[in-house]
Amino acid sequence: MTKSEKSEKDLQEYDDVAISSPQPTEQEWAELREVSDQLPYSAYLVIIIEFCERFTYYGLTGPFQNYIEHPHPPSYPAEQAGAMGRGQQTATALTTFFQFWCYVTPILGAIVADKYLGKYRTILVFSVIYLVGLIILTATSSPASIVNGSAFPGYIIAIIFIGLGTGGIKANVSPLVAEQYTNKRPFIRTLESGERVIVSPQATYQKIFNTFYWSVNVGSLSAIATTSIEKQVGFWAAYLLPTLMFIPGILVIFLGRKRYVQYPPRGSVFLEAFKVLKLSRSVGGMDNTKPSILAGIHPEMTSDITWDDVFVDELKRTLKACIVFLWYPIYWLSYNQMSGNLVSQAATMNMGSIPNDIMQNLNPLTLIILIPIMDSIVYPGLRRYGFHMRPILRITLGFFVASIAMAYCAGIQSIINHSEGKVNAGLQVPAYVIIGISEIFASITGLEYAYKKAPESMKSLVMGLFLFANCVSSLLNFILVALAVSKKVMYLYMGVAIACFVCSILFYFCHHKNDDTDVEDDAIGRETVAGDVYKKDDGGDKA
Repeated sequence: MTKSEKSEKDLQEYDDVAISSPQPTEQEWAELREVSDQLPYSAYLVIIIEFCERFTYYGLTGPFQNYIEHPHPPSYPAEQAGAMGRGQQTATALTTFFQFWCYVTPILGAIVADKYLGKYRTILVFSVIYLVGLIILTATSSPASIVNGSAFPGYIIAIIFIGLGTGGIKANVSPLVAEQYTNKRPFIRTLESGERVIVSPQATYQKIFNTFYWSVNVGSLSAIATTSIEKQVGFWAAYLLPTLMFIPGILVIFLGRKRYVQYPPRGSVFLEAFKVLKLSRSVGGMDNTKPSILAGIHPEMTSDITWDDVFVDELKRTLKACIVFLWYPIYWLSYNQMSGNLVSQAATMNMGSIPNDIMQNLNPLTLIILIPIMDSIVYPGLRRYGFHMRPILRITLGFFVASIAMAYCAGIQSIINHSEGKVNAGLQVPAYVIIGISEIFASITGLEYAYKKAPESMKSLVMGLFLFANCVSSLLNFILVALAVSKKVMYLYMGVAIACFVCSILFYFCHHKNDDTDVEDDAIGRETVAGDVYKKDDGGDKA
């Protein structure tokens, strides 16, 4: 028996235990430690796919600001790498558009997956589109293409393809990794030490998304290589590396097709959701649209009902989650300063021989170090002492820490503005570290929340809506482009810091009660029936 087969056999036994075991009582919740379950082998395959895609994405976007902002140098190695020479505002506008586009397209990818192709096939199709964009970008970044003016149109065409590809992948890869864990209820397990613990889906999903986000940040370190290559060799070589790295990701998608747990597309639920919302206005609330209740108060209306009680509960939970996502554009506004204005700020500082756009890699390095510490020590330690850090509290902390990061950036800019000489770029280090800490609380928890609160038929769509908040943030960045100049950018940082701080307070005030019902809300759903979950094989048959 191979290691992977043994792992899957063990996990099947754990699923059997979970199904047969009674749910923990209130007393057991109060007395026993809450722990996460083991992750299935197939989840790690999906994580590898995400690593390759993020390696590619960040390897490309790391050099984007310099590629657009600075002119093409006469030779390489260059003191300042560049290609188009269109200035900071144009560079910030185009990179912001790319971010905007990358977070609009997940909605399309989600609809295609939920209604037509399923998550696996959607990821495969959009990966091919992604690869086409990569080839265009690499080809048009050669020295000859830059000199003859092909770089700019090539860049525009490439980011359209790449943004479409990454959107189709982003909406589906994080739900797909979470779907590999099929247990939906907490149960009691006795460890080899004799200790009885509660194995909960909440702790397991937290572990899954921590591991998933850790792989994202390991992949993002590719920008260290590509920003160095752009300065030493040129942009064609910097873009060739992530293009080549994307190919193993496609191979893992295809070759692992027999192992993935998949839910088939179930068609659109938009019409049913619209009917429920419309009916709720005339019957006194969404609870009264449940067939079991509606039959008692308005029996004449039940003939047109096409949903059940569970669908109404799932829709309520989904709407509650989507309201939470409305706050995220302000958070992403602070986060997105890393790939634009902070890169330009570093260019005005004393960098020595280091490329200015390499500084942003301090952020993923922070996350690579801190995520395992949080996942293995901090969160389990808190749970051991009965403190369950539920999603709303974590998101609140994320907003608050982001406000500190932006206030610090404003302070750096003030020093630069009032300094006669160049300021040491080491001052930027805490900014990237603090933003990284905020991601652990806000970004990872947002992914987890989007998955847990969505019904099976809308997992990709709700994830797409969560990612769409980043698109709204990009629009806000467009509005603020006029402040993206060296002297005025201090006011931009300060404004974002104040906005994040105010949001952290208002967010917790408005949503803290969601944490009280987090476990109960996650339990809402229908039992998976035979045939609803299958593993894809060559013939597409259900296992």
